[in-house]
Amino acid sequence: MASTGIQRTDLGHAGSHESFLRHKRFRWLKISLLICLLAVVGYSLVDVQPRPNGGSWYGYILGTVSTLLILWLAMIGVRKRAITRGRWSLKAWTSAHVYLGLSLVVIATLHTGFQFGWNVHTLAYALMMLVIVSGVYGAAVYATLPKRLSESSAEFTRPQMLEAIEKLDRQLQLAAQPLAVEETRILQLSLNDDPCRGSLFATISGKYPRCRTERARMALSGRIDAAPDGQKQAIDAAVKVLQRKGAVLSRIRQQMRIRALLEVWLYVHVPITFALIAALAAHIVSVFFYW
Repeated sequence: MASTGIQRTDLGHAGSHESFLRHKRFRWLKISLLICLLAVVGYSLVDVQPRPNGGSWYGYILGTVSTLLILWLAMIGVRKRAITRGRWSLKAWTSAHVYLGLSLVVIATLHTGFQFGWNVHTLAYALMMLVIVSGVYGAAVYATLPKRLSESSAEFTRPQMLEAIEKLDRQLQLAAQPLAVEETRILQLSLNDDPCRGSLFATISGKYPRCRTERARMALSGRIDAAPDGQKQAIDAAVKVLQRKGAVLSRIRQQMRIRALLEVWLYVHVPITFALIAALAAHIVSVFFYW
């Protein structure tokens, strides 16, 4: 179930053309539900006591299906680099990736026979579930966030926003000229404010408590009433420029947040997928070694 990113232009998103989750009227959801139903019915009808588990003939069938599915799902990172359309377009492949990946919850669980312990077999199962959970998050964000990103940049692209920041900084430099030394020092905070500066948490949450532009705006706003009459208008003008810069920074950071949410899950999904494949290999080797 590994991936190194998803091409939004091919997959689509909610609110525009058909998304990968709705592809062909949920074709792969229906296929996955049918596979799960067959697995459950087969598990219920097999006359084995105790109930089928990983060591029974039916357990081997489910285990083989699960292994082949996991290996196929892991190929999406390779598949996304090939541009094809039609039945096996990237959208169709991704739709199958999502729903067949979810079917593993049923197939692999039945393969275990609900027998868990502190061993490599349970480790492989746990890693598989972590991959699936992270994959569900990835599917959810790719189904919803690209539309928000498009709406955010529809009127104002990122280069245009950065250009607007530069213009506002020049306005701040002009606004600083009639100010006193202390007010100029406060205004200087915003001039040194990098819109891309911030921790990973700040980027993902969209909250920048240490934003220098906001700190400068608040500090100068608090000085207007106490300033001499000749300075009030100059400080107020500087505060208004800071407000406009803060609005532009907010839009830039909103785009950064959406992009981070679209990508951060891969830093969990991909490494755990490789760990799963390694644990799966150990699981298979140990099964045949003690067979």
